[in-house]
Amino acid sequence: MKLKILTLIIAGVTLTTTTFSQSKAIAPGKVWSAEKANAWYKQQPWLVGADYIPASAINQLEMWQADTFDAGTIDKELGWAEGIGMNTMRVFLHSLAYKADPTGFKSRVNQFLAIANKHHIRPLFVFFDDCWNKVPQIGKQPEKKLGIHNSGWMQDPGDPAYKETAGYPALEIYVKDVLKTFSHDKRILLWDLYNEPGNSGKVGTSMPLLAQIFTWARAVNPDQPVTAGLWNWSEKFSELNRFQLANSDVISYHCYDSPEQHLRTIELLKLFGKPLVCTEYMARPRNSTFINTLPILKKQNVAAINWGFVDGKTNTKYAWSKPMPDGGEPELWFHEIFKADGSPYKKEETDLIKELTGVKQ
Repeated sequence: MKLKILTLIIAGVTLTTTTFSQSKAIAPGKVWSAEKANAWYKQQPWLVGADYIPASAINQLEMWQADTFDAGTIDKELGWAEGIGMNTMRVFLHSLAYKADPTGFKSRVNQFLAIANKHHIRPLFVFFDDCWNKVPQIGKQPEKKLGIHNSGWMQDPGDPAYKETAGYPALEIYVKDVLKTFSHDKRILLWDLYNEPGNSGKVGTSMPLLAQIFTWARAVNPDQPVTAGLWNWSEKFSELNRFQLANSDVISYHCYDSPEQHLRTIELLKLFGKPLVCTEYMARPRNSTFINTLPILKKQNVAAINWGFVDGKTNTKYAWSKPMPDGGEPELWFHEIFKADGSPYKKEETDLIKELTGVKQ
């Protein structure tokens, strides 16, 4: 069997047309057909949410380790999300938190799901991540650095761990155990297997682990769809992009572009005939905002998940490349919806989210 991938030209860059054999392009196991994916998507409400970590956690480990798992803050903040009509959250796991305490880790995931379910939120969980700090460690996590975006966020499994095949059996145990434990759990929306593969200069060297996690996921065959989002449209990412498109049950992607370019991206990705889930957008200084983009996502029936929720230890109200080491207030917040006290950063934004999600005001 051969699978032909269309040519995408996004932001002036071509995602190369190619025809490739299933044995090379598709991990073992059956990818959802467009018909199955669209039937699943029709059963969902319009999905709106954020990439979520509690304000009290600087990274995924601080969120999930036993000593710092903060159920009270999670409950409070997911209540704020429910209040503006959000019904999903994208949440990053971490393999080291599992390695330190597999049973306890899964118990905390279950506790998180119970809290989310209380607020009518069905999260999607992320396994691996190529972004930010290279060497995660169990235990006390670093303090935040004033004015620096995501100063304590950790890659998973890390660098060089992502390419050390001797560590893959332990990662396989982790991924399969979590998937098997929750594979029939209706509280979970979907599984995002790998955030931004190839980031941090890794490019194609992330392909072996990306291929492995899809293989592991297909072996479990969870009820929920699996995906890995496209995020970089340059030629050097074409192999990764082709693999992600060929192996994802639903198509997920990141777009921090202006609304005109974002719409173009949507139109092109729709050529593949599967539901679209935008798992990252909304960076105000880049002209990607709730006001100009969220209505487009609703009109196009694209799931809308923005980066950032509450101003907290991750410091993502500061821009990627514009640190403010004095910890001052940015002229315009990069991400986040709520201030630490639960009040909206911009009331017109939360009013719009409520309007589009049908919350009575």
